[in-house]
Amino acid sequence: MTGFIGVDVGGTFTDVVVFSDGSISGHKVPTSPDPSVAVAGSVAGLSADVFLHGTTVATNALLEESGARVALVTDRGYEDMIEIARQDRPSLYDSSVDRPRPLVGRDHRIGHHGDIDALVGALHAAGPEVVAVGLLEAYDHPETERELASALVERMTVPVLSAVTISPEFREYERIATTVLSAYLTPSVAGYLRALDERLGMSTRLVMTSSGGLIPFSSASDAAARLVLSGPAGGAVAAAALGAHHGHATVLSFDMGGTSTDVARITGGVLATGSGTTAAGRVNRVPAIPIHTIGAGGGSIAWLDPGGALRVGPRSAGATPGPVSYGRGGTEPTVTDANLVLGHIPADLQLGGTVPLDSEAARGALSDLAGRAGLPLADLVTGVVEVVDSHMEHALRAVSVEEGADPREVVLVAFGGAGGLHAARLARRLGIGKVLIPPLSGVFSALGLLLAEPRADSARTVMLAAGDDALFSAIRQAEEEARMSYRDMFAGDPIAVRVTADIRYRGQSHELEVMVEEIPSIREAFERAHQERFGFTRPGEPVEIVNVRGIASGTPPLTWEQIPGISPQGEPVGRDGIWRRETLPPGHVVRGAGVIVEDDSAVLVDQQASVVVLEDGTLEMTL
Repeated sequence: MTGFIGVDVGGTFTDVVVFSDGSISGHKVPTSPDPSVAVAGSVAGLSADVFLHGTTVATNALLEESGARVALVTDRGYEDMIEIARQDRPSLYDSSVDRPRPLVGRDHRIGHHGDIDALVGALHAAGPEVVAVGLLEAYDHPETERELASALVERMTVPVLSAVTISPEFREYERIATTVLSAYLTPSVAGYLRALDERLGMSTRLVMTSSGGLIPFSSASDAAARLVLSGPAGGAVAAAALGAHHGHATVLSFDMGGTSTDVARITGGVLATGSGTTAAGRVNRVPAIPIHTIGAGGGSIAWLDPGGALRVGPRSAGATPGPVSYGRGGTEPTVTDANLVLGHIPADLQLGGTVPLDSEAARGALSDLAGRAGLPLADLVTGVVEVVDSHMEHALRAVSVEEGADPREVVLVAFGGAGGLHAARLARRLGIGKVLIPPLSGVFSALGLLLAEPRADSARTVMLAAGDDALFSAIRQAEEEARMSYRDMFAGDPIAVRVTADIRYRGQSHELEVMVEEIPSIREAFERAHQERFGFTRPGEPVEIVNVRGIASGTPPLTWEQIPGISPQGEPVGRDGIWRRETLPPGHVVRGAGVIVEDDSAVLVDQQASVVVLEDGTLEMTL
């Protein structure tokens, strides 16, 4: 049987899941400063044919502003469009907050007016590491931009990226900004994947994109912007599979790791993949699951602001030095330290099976912070957890209430190393009555890599009325473009091709993405989505299809049904309200206050909750 390894790199831990010979296992290793070292070390000695990867290399290069020197080629007179942008403010009433600076400096923006020799000369003088080409009208006339990019490829020794390949839809600022972003990240992503490729002996190597699909390493180097949400997407894919398996119409995915928390809403087991995302305050218009990320995790540092108020995050202790309780030199208390002092994490638990926890060191650091805050230790520690819960509650509301969805009608899927510790309190704050904590919850995002589909995307701007006869042809063309892209990447045919459309009432400046099943029902599907999102529709108003997108997908490495359930031997192991999860058989019930632990995560069960173990090993908590 083919073996699969999924490796997801986080800010604190690198998670590994291995499926081989019908069995599955997972473990964590600390993330190294050079992520490829931890990744290669985590799979050393493991036998598998297929390597699946969720990486933070693109995200880190963007956050650290360590990307490439980029030159932008655009129409003469429009060189400053990337800096003018949309003239909006990140924070309307805060005059001290400004937009991030452009990723390409003014002296590296070159206006093209038809003279290719002059353009090449200007580019050589600028000395870029990557060239981005984005012409204003190329969404409608892509051949001009393609010809220019091809001419530059022949005469330049550095990579050349074109907007018609990276972001082919209309809106010139978003197209060009996304292309520049991808160019900026290209050397970091290409270098990392090349180095990792050399370290791995597996025959197939695929990486997760922000859309929740898998593409080959060789294709990812030219689509770096698509990897910005590579890691978090794996968790959303796994949450969608879990929710669908257990028959839940809508789930909220809640992934609390060491450095950040990622949340998303999933309806009908299908992941939405809009294209209006931002990354570190920058436009990144690529297919992406609408994941909301905040700097709140187990490693988030508790601190006092100048006014003496208690804050938590976004700064994290990371893997090095880590929380104080890790005993690796950390001195600033974190959420993990607070959970340990509160007894939510058993003092004798070894994270990942290898990292012992020092509860006295955690208590000492928190006592010092409590002294500076003028609070009793018990109040300070409770406050740390309350503050981080508040941040995560707001994130969950952003993907539910603020998008017209009632959280009382969903189930919360909680995972990540710290997700189970906070799930019950957050569910109660939102009125959610049921929580699912999946098997391998501490490495669940890595498991999602094994459940993801190989995927290729296409997009084109059409600007057609809902009843236009040309719409059928546009949809067929989008399907064929996605199918051909899939064949180019995977040397085979997809098993399914579907189409979505960006739709609006004529005159609106924003669109909603809707699945296209039958052309006559497009308006009806759009108005259902509009009613859910905005609370109203406009009967009789003309409806306009702006973009159509083709999505070609293949067979995922695994389905949820292929994952083996738990087979505990002997009696359930528990003492003093602490249960070992791997010993609990299906049907076992835990009622009242307690903690269910495994090597890489823990689940806090409060006095009013009960937990039952389902057939696949999922813990179903009822509040």
